[in-house]
Amino acid sequence: FVAHVASYREIEVVDVRPLPKSEHENITFRQADLMNAQDLGQTDSLSCLHAIEHFGLGRYTDPIDINGHIKGITNLVSLVSKGGRLYISFPIGQADEVHFNAHRVFHVTSIFDHPSIQQHMTLQRFDYVNDSGDLHLDTSVTEVDKAIKYGCGIYTFDKSN
Repeated sequence: FVAHVASYREIEVVDVRPLPKSEHENITFRQADLMNAQDLGQTDSLSCLHAIEHFGLGRYTDPIDINGHIKGITNLVSLVSKGGRLYISFPIGQADEVHFNAHRVFHVTSIFDHPSIQQHMTLQRFDYVNDSGDLHLDTSVTEVDKAIKYGCGIYTFDKSN
């Protein structure tokens, strides 16, 4: 994903872990813990793809924090400029769950309960991958199979204010 974006625009990668300097002129790295507010400026496009489910579980050198994902979403939303877009994906299942030393799985609608999402973001598109690996494009969260155990929800939000 990063390489594709870097082919047409500058991209900054933020990670809690130290990463080596990129050889690509359009890719820069910044080490930051997004469970804490960061002075990173704002952006018109922010992607958090299969990462938020790990926040606060300590697997990637981050501190243990049961609310790490909640703090992370708040901070992600704050980094998106008005009119900007947030792309976020994570595992979806029948209920919110924590899988020890691995990741979280979220109910498909749980993200809409987050105050920062409610106050600032509008869902523009929802896609998902079901348990069989089938991709469902531009659908409704209400159409997700109720028996899903470990799919992937892909949400596109616009920041309205």
